[in-house]
Amino acid sequence: MWGDRVKAQIANLNVKSLGRVGVLLGGRSGEREISLMSGNGVLEALTTKGVDAHAFDTGLRNPTELAAENFDRVFISLHGRYGEDGTIQGLLELLELPYTGSGVLASALAIDKIATKQIWISNGLSTPEFEELTATSNWSAVVKHLGLPLIVKPAHEGSSLGLTKVKSAEELPSAYELAASLDTKVIAETCIVGDELTCPLVGQGDNAEALPVIKIIPPQANYDFHNKYFSDETKYLCPTGLAAEVNEKVQELALAAYKALGCRTWGRADVMLDHKTGKPYLLEMNTSPGMTSHSLVPMAAKAAGVEYADLVLWLLLQTVQHKEGVAR
Repeated sequence: MWGDRVKAQIANLNVKSLGRVGVLLGGRSGEREISLMSGNGVLEALTTKGVDAHAFDTGLRNPTELAAENFDRVFISLHGRYGEDGTIQGLLELLELPYTGSGVLASALAIDKIATKQIWISNGLSTPEFEELTATSNWSAVVKHLGLPLIVKPAHEGSSLGLTKVKSAEELPSAYELAASLDTKVIAETCIVGDELTCPLVGQGDNAEALPVIKIIPPQANYDFHNKYFSDETKYLCPTGLAAEVNEKVQELALAAYKALGCRTWGRADVMLDHKTGKPYLLEMNTSPGMTSHSLVPMAAKAAGVEYADLVLWLLLQTVQHKEGVAR
């Protein structure tokens, strides 16, 4: 079991061997506020464990200043663009500085919802029908293709920023404008009505595995920015209360999605379970998941027997230089 292996790996760890650790947080994306919450939680956990950890806010400082910090490794607690999209990962590769999470390519692919879907579809993985919207899109044709209701959102944002549930063709232009105000690419997809689930993943390649699935029950079935991070009304069920075979099906799909994108260390797949057919559909992959008090990876890890601080320490132990495309 993953939980047992985590405990064994950190049981006799000399934290001094981790050296000077940088926790990258804040950043410049629309998810800055959440990144600060995640990063401060990570920083506190590492400090409690005796790690020589220091915050580095990439929104207030130029990331190139990392070279002068003499960090031995970094924990990426950045969300969204300039932190989860391969850009900071590329800089860290050039600096030869080991870091947590996926590498440049997987990060860049996963943050692009359109590219992600294209890869999943090419691998035969279920994801809602979609199309990219532009200012000249034929709204009636979009509705005919995707049906109603449908979801419109920026292709490169997370945390439900700029997302609209569209119930009529007349609502599409304003939904597009909202999403386009945050991104140059906008995606519309069929709205799957059913249970909202998420499945954290850890490891890499053949050694990757899925953690327990979590069922999310937000107030008024609206899992927006507020209900994700600040509401105490949103309910999380882990275990989900679903049949064991359903949980296993979701875990298998999430794991296949994670591997298809080439993710490593950790991630979290968001999934909708269709009420009518019982079929799970992939929504998106998070390669730098939240670590706040409301976050889901720590929740699943705890269900697997791993407490927050131990999870953070284990993730830090997975730091590597990826050297993508370079034979080793």
